[in-house]
Amino acid sequence: MSHPAPPDPVFFFIAFTTKDKTLLEKALPYLEEGLGSLKFASEFFDFSKFTDYYHKEMGKPLFKNFLFFTPLKNPEKLIELKHLCYKIEKTFSTPEGARRINLDPGYMELSKIVLATFKNFSHRIYLGRGVYAEVTLFFKKGSFQGLPWSYPDYLANLDVFHRARNIYKELLKRVKR
Repeated sequence: MSHPAPPDPVFFFIAFTTKDKTLLEKALPYLEEGLGSLKFASEFFDFSKFTDYYHKEMGKPLFKNFLFFTPLKNPEKLIELKHLCYKIEKTFSTPEGARRINLDPGYMELSKIVLATFKNFSHRIYLGRGVYAEVTLFFKKGSFQGLPWSYPDYLANLDVFHRARNIYKELLKRVKR
């Protein structure tokens, strides 16, 4: 029989999408207030080559990067973090209400990458307060693997998640001492 146990703390990250890369510097203090210190950031990449979904609202070309924060936290914080990201997006929106940044929160465990969304779908699980979660990548045989619903930009940036996983492994060792 299994028994309830607290989960390992996780490595939270934000997928940051924008037309104006300078907005990262302005939004980062808001993110650090809610998440802690920026530990690792990927380079920006051309997000427009993966989708045009945000072009009408945000313009083009769009750029994206991944931002990882410490300290490690309980995965239950995902609900709160999704709402914080929504609030920050609103803060940086145009007067007409169009987003200038898109913030997609998630977390890393050794075995998977989990994303949060307000949109329900067949593979998503409701967490509470309007937030759903999905496993978008899983770790098997030494590498992250995709699932049928994994976003192409995540699959194209597996090297970023492998680097972040190595950082996470070291951070987790320190927490477990």
